Amino acid sequence: MPEPVRIGIVGAESTGKTTLASELASRLAQDTGLRVAWVPELLREWCDRAGRTPQAHEQAAILHEQHERIEAAAAVHDVVVCDTTALMTAVYSRLIFDDRSLDERAMALHSRMALTLLTALDLPWVADGHQRDGEQVRAPVDTLLREWLLAHGLPWAVIGGTGPARLQQAVNAVLPLLRSRAAAGARRARHQ
Repeated sequence: MPEPVRIGIVGAESTGKTTLASELASRLAQDTGLRVAWVPELLREWCDRAGRTPQAHEQAAILHEQHERIEAAAAVHDVVVCDTTALMTAVYSRLIFDDRSLDERAMALHSRMALTLLTALDLPWVADGHQRDGEQVRAPVDTLLREWLLAHGLPWAVIGGTGPARLQQAVNAVLPLLRSRAAAGARRARHQ
C-alpha cells in the first residue's frame, strides 16, 4: 500500500482552518473515491476540556497527541486532511512563551505532509472561547509560518477567499497529488 497523502492545514487563528479541513476532506472523498480522513485540531478539544489555554509545559504533549492522531488516521486512509499539525504548536510556543524547544521535532513531523495549505488572513477575526489570543497575533503567526515553510523548502499553497471559491482553491492545490490514487480509488469502488 502506498504512503498516505497527508495534507496539513495551518494558519493564524480565525482563518477558517477547521471549516476548510472538514469541507476539503468531504470533497476529496466524493471526487476521488479514496478513503479520506479529517483529523480535527486537538487544541480546540483541549481548551474546551481544560477551560483555558495550555501553559508552556503542556505544549509538547499537545504536539505529540496531534501527531499521534494524524498517524492513526494515516494507518487506515489514503488521504489525511490535518486541521493543524505539530508546526502550529511550535509556532505558538515560540510566539507566546518564547520557547523554541519544540521547533526541531515539529518540523520533522510536519515534513511528512505532502502539501501544506496556509490559510490567508482575509477572513475577519472572530472570538472563539479560550482558544483565541486576539487579532494582533494573526500577522506574526502568518509571517512565522511562511518563513518556516520557505526555509525548509516544504511544498505549500496559500488558500484565500470565501465559500466555494476557497474550497475550490484547496481542491485545485491537492488534486495533482492524488490523480493516480484517485484512479485506483475509482477502480476499488467499482469492485465493492
